Amino acid sequence: MKHYFTLLSHELRMLLVSSSTYIAATAFLAFMGFIFTDILNQYSKAPQETSPAHVFFELFWLPVFFMVPLLTMKCLAEERRLGTLETLLTTPVTTTEVVLGKYSASYLLYLTLWGSTGGFFYILKRFSGDMRFLDPGPLVGGYLFIAISGLLFIAVGVFASSLSRNQAVAGILCFSMLFALIIGARFLGDAGFLGRDGLQTVKDAVDYAQVLSHRNDFARGVVDARQLLFYVSGTVLALIFSILGVEAKLLHN
Repeated sequence: MKHYFTLLSHELRMLLVSSSTYIAATAFLAFMGFIFTDILNQYSKAPQETSPAHVFFELFWLPVFFMVPLLTMKCLAEERRLGTLETLLTTPVTTTEVVLGKYSASYLLYLTLWGSTGGFFYILKRFSGDMRFLDPGPLVGGYLFIAISGLLFIAVGVFASSLSRNQAVAGILCFSMLFALIIGARFLGDAGFLGRDGLQTVKDAVDYAQVLSHRNDFARGVVDARQLLFYVSGTVLALIFSILGVEAKLLHN
């Protein structure tokens, strides 16, 4: 792993000069700013039972659907299309270093974009002067959930990028996988047929993978080790599949 940090710095530079990065950043901040403005508008009209931070993170999945594909779709797909991935792997670097370098760069940028939304809460504190709007529990829990769940979301994006030479196809695959993970699992968990005898194990597994429920737990300050295991193990599996996918494509070529 001695070349990991060199690859990471290179990938960060490439992301910072990529148009898709700025499209993702602009769309993300505009969308989250709109949500935050709407939240403040609701609080100005009538008292609310939950803190602004709790409401703010409830819709985390909407920006994730477009931001993660935009950040990850080029990382391996474009390299394979241009033939630069094969050239890179002829140097003294391993496939693991390449995949982890690209993954880490995308994840750091993902955290940076979400971290920039902290400015919304600073503005709220600066001009409202009311600390009741800044309940630390939902605020810290929300950002902690974003950081932990982002491990898996970005890994899914990298895996999708390893499956195709076309970045548009990789983006669609990433969107589909994230939709199935976040929304599909929610609908499947509510399906009545899972309540039948003999399907209890399947229902338990589906309930375990409820990303939206995990967010609610983090907002309440509940950090379950089983949830951490879900994201960490899912991340490791997605990255392993990404590495195997790249190596399989190289062997096929």
